[in-house]
Amino acid sequence: MNALTRWVPRLIIALAIVHFGYALATPNSWSAMAGDGFWASAADSGASDYFKREYTLYFFAVGILLLALGTLARRLAHTTGHLPGQIGWYLITSGALLCVIEFPITGGWLMVAIGVLGLVASRRTHRTRTADIQLVRP
Repeated sequence: MNALTRWVPRLIIALAIVHFGYALATPNSWSAMAGDGFWASAADSGASDYFKREYTLYFFAVGILLLALGTLARRLAHTTGHLPGQIGWYLITSGALLCVIEFPITGGWLMVAIGVLGLVASRRTHRTRTADIQLVRP
């Protein structure tokens, strides 16, 4: 396992932590949603802090998904010594859709960058594994 294969999952997990931090640092959104009983409290378009509630929930949900992807990537890299290329493609696709369709000036470019690093790590470990397999075979 090369250094890039070890760092890509760490970067994904770090991005998840940034998402959690951003979601939890939004003042009064969580207390306002708790005050409304949480049930559909972010969907109340009549609330004065509707957009704060929406992006707070968005950042928290994406943080959970990034944490799941990062810990899965870490487990796969540790178990197999290889980072699957799908990890990179998932990040590139998600980040590109976010940047192109939603808003171009966003942190979604970080997802694209980490996804590209994931693809590079996948290609490097694939070549190494193929070379190891050829050395072992008679």
